[in-house]
Amino acid sequence: MQALQLDAIHQPAILRDIPAPAPGPGEILVKLHAAALNHRDVFIQSGQYAGIRLPCTLGADGAGEVAAHGPDVPGDAPTVGARVLLYPGLRWGHNPRVQARDFVVRGMPDPGTFAEYLTLPAEYVRPLPAHLGFEQGAALPLGGLTAYRAAFVRAQVQAGERVLVTGIGGGVAMLAAQFCAARGAEVWVTSGSDEKIARAKGLGIKGGINYKAENWAKTLIQQAGGPFDVIIDSAAGAAFLPLLDAAAPGGRIVFYGGTLGNIPNLPPAKVFWKQLSILGSTMGSPEDFDAMLALVTEKSIVPVVDEVFPLAKGEAALRRMEVGAQFGKIVLKIG
Repeated sequence: MQALQLDAIHQPAILRDIPAPAPGPGEILVKLHAAALNHRDVFIQSGQYAGIRLPCTLGADGAGEVAAHGPDVPGDAPTVGARVLLYPGLRWGHNPRVQARDFVVRGMPDPGTFAEYLTLPAEYVRPLPAHLGFEQGAALPLGGLTAYRAAFVRAQVQAGERVLVTGIGGGVAMLAAQFCAARGAEVWVTSGSDEKIARAKGLGIKGGINYKAENWAKTLIQQAGGPFDVIIDSAAGAAFLPLLDAAAPGGRIVFYGGTLGNIPNLPPAKVFWKQLSILGSTMGSPEDFDAMLALVTEKSIVPVVDEVFPLAKGEAALRRMEVGAQFGKIVLKIG
């Protein structure tokens, strides 16, 4: 089979032929039709990720069909030929509040989804929502899981609340905005691109502001008619400080990434006097994954796909991810 593999950091990903896997006890063999990129793939390639072990087949997100069952697969597992999605991690553990120490994201060191076939335990395979195609489905798992847990498990977003999602255009931010709007929240966004803000308004988003503007938080509060009950962020760094001003008293700020690094000179008085909750979140449990899929199915939510590349052009797809030009998820078409 063909797989897109990384042999060393700071090197291009290479498409090569490798042996196809066979399902072991309790495992399912999935023929993948689409896989989606995440910033994690670029971070691994650039050496900016913990515990890198190479070579590996990249990719955490995938959608396809069940090709075969190994022995002892549970009777309720998806049947051969069923359209499926893959939970993007392994070994969350039994504590719903936090992942186990040996939890990992698929795609390094374990084989990832940038390949024609993948074996995985049956417990991590779910039916693909009927209204989604393979490419739309592949855009959902890691981003959707991260967005759902941040918004609804950690920040407890409620209908009618005013929510700010920063960095619209990225896959997780897009899905967080879509999910919150579908649940009845009033969603506003930020971006460094006026074009991305305009495009977001077509997805049920109320409005937004360019974070490059001076005093953007004050301006956005005026536009929105008040501060924000919940803020969902992925950047941290110095850009985190205006979020304290944008948050309503008693508000919740949840962040699932730190692309701009550590938060400098956090003023404690703004946090304790406003009774703010600052929450960390990452990925999510299989139960969170099921709840996310139920929301997507109930509300017929369709992930935004930015561009589709053939698997053979995977290196070009990684470079598009690296420069941050995308609006939605970048997807690889397989086969």
